[in-house]
Amino acid sequence: MMLRQQPAPRTSRSLHVLIVEDNADGRETLCALVEILGHEVEGAADGVQGVEKALAWRPEVALIDIGLPRLDGHQVARQLRAAFGRDVFLIAHTAYDQPEDRRRAFAAGFDAYLVKPADLSELDHWLTVAAAADGGTDA
Repeated sequence: MMLRQQPAPRTSRSLHVLIVEDNADGRETLCALVEILGHEVEGAADGVQGVEKALAWRPEVALIDIGLPRLDGHQVARQLRAAFGRDVFLIAHTAYDQPEDRRRAFAAGFDAYLVKPADLSELDHWLTVAAAADGGTDA
């Protein structure tokens, strides 16, 4: 069976994207995919490192796993929302997919919710939304 590779969708502009994921393979794969979409990417292996990198780097988007060590994704989202207000677009990226999981994520401050493994076109959609929410100016 031969698979045809589709061209990757493109967002309207390049963003600074922080990926907070404790699974090293998952983090590296997401970083590569987001870079292919044309964005600058930093990765963090746990919640504490994610908050530290965000405070130092000031990403426009943070893609955050919920089940993280040291600080879970909800705590990371709350801290980033407190630090940056609406200047950061928060995307939950998690294997948890129950209505209560989504409710808790949005209550913690997430703007979007992606279930693992995220579809590339869905991820690109939310990055495009984030770019538009920021007024569409280049970084």
